[in-house]
Amino acid sequence: MNNTAMTIMCLLPILAMTNMLLNQTHFLMTLLSLEGITLSLVLFVPLMLMNCSAPNTAMAVTLLTFGACEASLGLSLMVTMSRSCGNDMLKSLTISKC
Repeated sequence: MNNTAMTIMCLLPILAMTNMLLNQTHFLMTLLSLEGITLSLVLFVPLMLMNCSAPNTAMAVTLLTFGACEASLGLSLMVTMSRSCGNDMLKSLTISKC
């Protein structure tokens, strides 16, 4: 793998976390940012383990499993929040309004 691709793969988790910090208005955008973090880690962790000559298949499957669980839990929370509050804005999550 060439040096440019390796640099991009190493920057993906940082870019996903920056996106999470900057897009915190809607709950759906936060969930999408979390998915971006998870998917970038699915690519990043096996790549780093491959450089250390460690077996990486189980780690990738474990990360994908946690990503699927996180997505289903996040979508169920978003549906519950939109049914109870009427929107998916994160600012409406105070006890007095909702």
